[in-house]
Parts: sequence; structure tokens; C-alpha cells
Amino acid sequence: MPPHRSTSTRVRRVNIPFVPAANRPLVDGFSRVVTYLRVSVTDRCDLRCVYCMSPEMTFLPRKDLLTLDELDRVCSAFIARGVRKLRLTGGEPLMRRGFLDLVRSVARHLGSGDLQELTLTTNGTQLSRYAADLAAFGIRRINVSLDTLDATAFRKITRGGDLAVVLEGIAAARAAGLKVKINTVALRDLNEEVFEELVEWSHARGMDITLIETMPLGDTGEDRTDRYVPLSRVRSQFEKRYTLVDLADTTGGPARYVRVTETGGRLGFITPLTHNFCQTCNRVRISCDGTLHTCLGQDDRVDLRKALRTSSSDEMLNDAIDGAMRQKPLGHDFVIERRGQSPALSRHMSVTGG
Repeated sequence: MPPHRSTSTRVRRVNIPFVPAANRPLVDGFSRVVTYLRVSVTDRCDLRCVYCMSPEMTFLPRKDLLTLDELDRVCSAFIARGVRKLRLTGGEPLMRRGFLDLVRSVARHLGSGDLQELTLTTNGTQLSRYAADLAAFGIRRINVSLDTLDATAFRKITRGGDLAVVLEGIAAARAAGLKVKINTVALRDLNEEVFEELVEWSHARGMDITLIETMPLGDTGEDRTDRYVPLSRVRSQFEKRYTLVDLADTTGGPARYVRVTETGGRLGFITPLTHNFCQTCNRVRISCDGTLHTCLGQDDRVDLRKALRTSSSDEMLNDAIDGAMRQKPLGHDFVIERRGQSPALSRHMSVTGG
């Protein structure tokens, strides 16, 4: 008689090697890999844009801000775990005292090959002073916020800003060899009629431009329902005048790009309200006080400052980062309601970083 054969399936245990947290990739609960980190270095700004800040802002006390060393340490920890693109933001980052020292220090990861790109988002007011240094330290590409080419409208949108200063800064950045992309927030009754002018002006100077739907973040003293412009409508208007060719290009962020055949330049659309882009999200943000936000449109938060200041080892820091990755939501809840003017979140864009 043949020996009895068990019909049960024997489970073979697989020995999975232990990987220290400092070397583990940043993967969230939906299997999305985080490779892009945006870090706000200050909540202060020299403009008061109507979609970003209230006219009278209360800023964080200095003791609550991460120091430059702490900013360097937290950036380095994320880079060690697979972040390949790092964007420094604000507020206005060039207002942070010692900012160039931070850029110089973080740029060492470009030299080692661990970081592929170090970029900056700025309002342009300080660029004429710092553009050459930024280029010298390894920044190759920057985003500049510019919502109109009309000086009077610019003063209204920024609550007092000087357009000429920003244009001078953009010229200085281009002269320094920086690739400049223009970011324009679509604002009904403020700049909706000048998008074509901005696109043609940008493309004539070899600059990409991205249009962005206004996001309901923070009380800015403005009703976003009155300012909201759906970019689906804007694109339809563009297609009446231009030939738009969809591109697979990406700069690592949420913009979807088209080529404008008549100008030869690229035009991007960031549409958090009309077209949710969360399923491919590869980003997290750190505010200037060390709070890690895994979603711009949710109120999730993990305190990294405590970990940074409690231990000189990065073990606690990496544990906090791991916890945040597990909490990263599937998507945001941005909705522009037609009732009232309450923002989706009380947190201002200037706190999180643009």
C-alpha cells in the first residue's frame, strides 16, 4: 500500500530580511511611493495674496520654527529614504534668515547623487538679490508665482505688491541660468481675462506656465466661491484659439501639461477641484514648525519637531515618519461650496508651503 499523502498545503515561511527604518522606502497604505518632499522654511511673506493669506496675519514665534540645522536634518532623513525631489517653499523662503546656508548644505545631496533635484517656489520679490547664488549652489529650476502682468491688478491681488520688482527678479533668474516656470492662480474677476496674455508672455521668454485652481485653505478674508474658476472651462476657451496637444511630461508634481502649438511652449493645469489627482500622489509636506502633512487637503498631521528635539538619533524621527506614511489618506476633500465662505481647512497655504 502506498504511503498516505497529506492533502494539506504546507506553508513555507519566507525569511524577509530586516531593513532599518533609515533605509526603508516611503510607501503609504495604498502602495504609493513618496519621492517628493516640499518643505516650508518660514510662514512669513512680504505679500498678502488674496488666495493665500489674510490681510493681518499672526505668524509663528521664532522658537516654534525648525532651525536651519533641523531643516537640514529632516530633509536628509527623507532623502535617505528615497526622496529624490525636494522643493523649498514658504511663505516666501528667501525671507528666511540664513536660507542660502540651508540651500548650500542640502545641495550636498545633489553632489552625492542621492537627490535628483532641488527646487524653489518664490514670489519673486527677492530674486534679483539671490538668483545668482541659488544657481551657484545647484538649483536649476524655480517656480515663480505671478497672477497678472497688470501693475494695478497685481497690487490688488497681492494687497500692495510691486509688479516691477517681481519682473526684475524673473529677469535676474533667467540671466543666472535658472529655468523659470510661472505659477498662476485662476481668480474670477481678477485675472480670468488675462490668461492668454500670461501664456504668450511666458512662452515668448522660454518659460512654462501652470494655471492653478484656487484651493479652500485658511481664512483669507475672501470668499473663494466668488473667485473660483474651473480650469476645465479655461481649457475650453483656450481650445477656441490655440491647438493644445496633451503631453505625458511631468515635473514630479500634479500638473497635467499640454503643448500650445502656436507658441511652442508648455501649459500646465493643476485641478484639485475639477479633476482629483490623488491616486498618483507622490508627495508629502513639512511646515516650518516641523509638522508633517501627508495631504494638502486633509487635516492630518504628525509632529516631527518633537522627535528632532528629543533625540540626536534619527530613530524616533523615522518612527514618526513611518506612522505618518500609514496615515496618509487616499485623497483630499476639497470642495468649493456655494454656501458661505468657510474654508475646507483653517490652515493657510502659507503655513503648509505652496
